[in-house]
Amino acid sequence: MTQRRDALTELVQQHVGTHTGPGKMSVAAFVKVAIDKDTGYQPSNGLIGKIVRGQSYGVDPKLIGALAAGLRLDREIVAAAAHLQLIGYEDSELKSGAPARLLRRLDAEPGAPERAMAEKWRSEAGQ
Repeated sequence: MTQRRDALTELVQQHVGTHTGPGKMSVAAFVKVAIDKDTGYQPSNGLIGKIVRGQSYGVDPKLIGALAAGLRLDREIVAAAAHLQLIGYEDSELKSGAPARLLRRLDAEPGAPERAMAEKWRSEAGQ
């Protein structure tokens, strides 16, 4: 059975929004650091605002790269979120690799536990 979820939107909402708190950025602050390292692409405040509000938006590789940079996550995690949101995964695909790591990430609460988990993933990835 194919599963879908607004995973990319959720991932951005965990870190960006008008109700900022520990570990959460404003849209403007996020846009300043959300720059795709391969193309230099930087999404607009309006686009990030649409994502945060859960509105419709287009996804392409340069947006994935920019969101990964802004979220300080591996590109494969952000790409897995886009894949889950737009295409979906079969249940068996969600048991390992980037899709499984993404699901663990989405179920993390923002704040200290989330930052600890992100740090653990960075250390596992050798970053």
